[in-house]
Amino acid sequence: MSDTQNSPETPEPISASGVGGNGAASAAASAGGDVPAPAEPVETEVTSDAVMVRRAPCYGRFITLGALVGAVVALILTFAFSGEPPEGQLVEFDKGQIFGFLLLICATVGAALGALTALLLDRALARRAAAAIAEHESTHRAGE
Repeated sequence: MSDTQNSPETPEPISASGVGGNGAASAAASAGGDVPAPAEPVETEVTSDAVMVRRAPCYGRFITLGALVGAVVALILTFAFSGEPPEGQLVEFDKGQIFGFLLLICATVGAALGALTALLLDRALARRAAAAIAEHESTHRAGE
């Protein structure tokens, strides 16, 4: 859809007998000193598209939150057990190593659960999607 518009009409200069004006200044303005030249005609194109509007969760935040919850769970599990090896076992790990192993496992599982939660929430919010009309307006000179 195309609509050609001309620039707005310029007001007529005030004559020497005009209200509140200086007679000499009005005469100079009407002689062509300050009157702007008419602008080129412009053409405005408006296009409409049907779009779906819906809310969507931020996946990065859910994954980060899941990894942080996994790190807290790893910290709790590290100090929940005594740290003494069972009878007959020769391998010993200190608390830092245990925390590192649990952090790798729990943070990965937490990030995966966060991503799954975001995906399920996205699917639930997709049902509430609504249709809307988006209008795009572009203006350019009539000759282009």
